[in-house]
Order: sequence, then structure tokens, then C-alpha cells
Amino acid sequence: MKLSESIKPISYLKTNASKLIKDVSDNQKTLIITLNGEAKVVLQDVRVFEKTQDTLALLKLLSMSTKELKNGKTRKISDTEKSMSKRIAEFKNSQK
Repeated sequence: MKLSESIKPISYLKTNASKLIKDVSDNQKTLIITLNGEAKVVLQDVRVFEKTQDTLALLKLLSMSTKELKNGKTRKISDTEKSMSKRIAEFKNSQK
């Protein structure tokens, strides 16, 4: 979608709210709403928002992992597997 097609003034939102929300939802769009000619808010389909949040979370994990690698905070896979197996066993025992 072209950015020029996804900018709407607040007056348009006020008079066409139901239509805009249906269009945004049906087509997984994102709209920029302006007030006095300036971009003020974003109207976004919830599924698009969730995907964006998931992407940001993954990028944050990647960034944290990269920092840990640079700082030498690593451990062997076998140690991680042992630790995870122990935690899983503890969790299963706590559920009984």
C-alpha cells in the first residue's frame, strides 16, 4: 500500500469510522490519522499489531543474544540440555 493512500485526517475518521475500521480489519491495513495536518496516531489491524510486537520481541532477543556472545556469556549445549531437562522434570513433579 502506498503511504499517500494510508493517511487520513481525523475528520475523515470521525465521519467514516465504521467503514475505516472494517477496511483496516478486512485488509490488514495500517492508517495514519492526522490532526491539524500532522500525523498523530496510527490505526492498525490487531493482527498486524501482534505480528509487529512478535517481530520486535524476536529482534530484542536477537540483540540480547548478540550482546551475550560479545561478552563471552556462553555455555555448552550439553550443559543447557541438562539444565532444561532438570527444569522440565521439576515442573512435571510440581504439577502432580
